[in-house]
Amino acid sequence: TSLPRMRLELGEERPCCVEGYFFDFVEKSESMPQSGSNAMDSTKVDRVVMPGDLLGEVIEGVKVRLGPGIRREGDRLLSTKCGVFRCRPPVTYWVDNNQKRYVPVLDERVLGVVIGKPGDNFKVDIGASMPASLSYLSFEGATKRNRPNVQVGDLIYARLSVAYKDMEPELTCVDAGDKANGMGVLQGGFAFQCSLGLCRKLLVKNSPLMHAFGQHFRFELTIGHNGRVWLKSISTTLTVALANALDASDLMSPRQIDQMVSKLALEVRS
Repeated sequence: TSLPRMRLELGEERPCCVEGYFFDFVEKSESMPQSGSNAMDSTKVDRVVMPGDLLGEVIEGVKVRLGPGIRREGDRLLSTKCGVFRCRPPVTYWVDNNQKRYVPVLDERVLGVVIGKPGDNFKVDIGASMPASLSYLSFEGATKRNRPNVQVGDLIYARLSVAYKDMEPELTCVDAGDKANGMGVLQGGFAFQCSLGLCRKLLVKNSPLMHAFGQHFRFELTIGHNGRVWLKSISTTLTVALANALDASDLMSPRQIDQMVSKLALEVRS
């Protein structure tokens, strides 16, 4: 039997219980220039920081990648959010918090609903402050004669190609090699909303919940960084049960997750 598969940040499909994928939180608009870097305060890693806290200073030499929640002002690096200061070795830093509204970030994968078709573009609701724009040519193999079959109400899995605070977000359903890699219109299944923090936890490498699910169930899962999840399994009953388990796992420890999934597996088999 094949293992359940999960669409991840890079559009790859991998068995859930083998290697996962950790999203590299990087806002390229906030990244350091090639010639400079930041000396971060390592004593604050994994500690709670507040907006305005000094996290590091600019030092010429080595490049460092900055993620959400960190802003450069002059030679200082300041926190812009209340959350936990995180580090992904060797040089990636961000502030992890559980905000309610999604803020578009360049190259993030999101799930959106088509809400309109003005002209040659689609308007897609991704849960941000404004709808995103998706061109009909932003699909694999799409041409002026061969247009994709996208209707209002369809669920789209796409990548943010433009994400600036003063501009309308733009989506694309192809990667750098003009391949879909799992992106596009999602057929069937069940889509639901969860917290942004839970989505990040599910995308982390070796996620306890994904590992536990992969040992007991067969399913297909697509996770967007905007707090939306698409789930499809062999039956409607199992799909709803897995969706409820995902939502309930937000504040659970790894031990509690294992107990919940084991109990759910017994109930499904009975």
